[in-house]
Amino acid sequence: MKKLLALSLILVVLSSLSVSDLSVAQSETENVSYFLKSTVRYSNPSSSRVWNLTEREDDRTISLFMNNSWQTVEFVNSTLPVEEIRNDEEGNPVAVLRFLESVLNPGENVSLTVWYHIISKPRTMPDITESESLNLTDIPLSLIDEYTHEEGPWQTSNQALRERAFALKGSETRVLTIIKNFVEWIKTHVSYPSGRHENPYYPNQTYALGEGDCDDQAMLLITFSRIVGIPAYLQTGCIYLPTHFDNSSFWDGHVSMVERRIGWHGWAVVYVPPWGWLPVDLTYVPEGFGDPLNAMKHGAVTKQDTIQYMNVTHTDYVAASLEAREFLANNGFRVYMEDEMIQEVKQGANGNPTTISVDPWVPFALTVLVAFAVVTSFLISRRWRKRMVEEPLTQLDEHL
Repeated sequence: MKKLLALSLILVVLSSLSVSDLSVAQSETENVSYFLKSTVRYSNPSSSRVWNLTEREDDRTISLFMNNSWQTVEFVNSTLPVEEIRNDEEGNPVAVLRFLESVLNPGENVSLTVWYHIISKPRTMPDITESESLNLTDIPLSLIDEYTHEEGPWQTSNQALRERAFALKGSETRVLTIIKNFVEWIKTHVSYPSGRHENPYYPNQTYALGEGDCDDQAMLLITFSRIVGIPAYLQTGCIYLPTHFDNSSFWDGHVSMVERRIGWHGWAVVYVPPWGWLPVDLTYVPEGFGDPLNAMKHGAVTKQDTIQYMNVTHTDYVAASLEAREFLANNGFRVYMEDEMIQEVKQGANGNPTTISVDPWVPFALTVLVAFAVVTSFLISRRWRKRMVEEPLTQLDEHL
């Protein structure tokens, strides 16, 4: 069981969102508080297969979001004990859990619930203009070495992608203008798929097919950027969607996913001097792409109802997704995931709530009582989202 099974599955549900799903942050002048509850259940309905749950530490590691000037996320509780909290090899904060069971025998199932408390803070973006953009030669060599070579899903040696990237760059040296050219081309030549495709695409697939969802389009832009020497990586997060509900199954029924008032999203992050790391959103920009720079100025992550989760810088999660599907199908195993996001109620001066929302502590308390009564509760990896790296996050925090 690969550690990125969970991460690869969440990529599938990214395509279920649309621009109309995006909620509008109530206020950009004060903090907004949310509770997030995530449940995962693993089932072994096979007659003879055994699901080994403890072969790798990564299979019992959950992600802890991140803390920066835009947000503070507290890991509140879990139905499994925590052995250790640390950063993983790519700088992501994680918690290593202690399994209560080591294997899942035929006919057995196990589950775990994790809770987070999120404070989303007011956000500002720098006033970026092409005239003030610096050049490719102004990018630090250390970042070029770290975030422009070919690895994971970034196909920087693909000839068709290289030709297109350099054609779009032309003789331009200003980094912001080059990124703008990439955004314009992708928005013109790559469409959002009408239906859900059940595995993420490699950049060459998105390029050839002329379609891709949020992370597919982001990965194409990241690859273009890396080809011409602009550091770039993928970032993911969750969005509070007060009216959203989705109950989906995929991979021939081996995976089921329920989302309540939450959706998952992915976007690119690129290094643009003098501003540093900037997000580039190619699919969820309420202001539209009439000005391609809106992809950086007004993407979902610039809103308070979007919470940053992880960065993907080195991992080939497309391959991991294909391997995960094959693993579940070949063994007959099943995975059920449920995420729920609740906005905290605040009291106004007159004693009335200023936010219409369900009191988070009611479902929280009931779920805790039920969850702890289940002796076999457990989780394989809560890294069902996308990976991050600490160094670019620190710089993004500094500049945003």
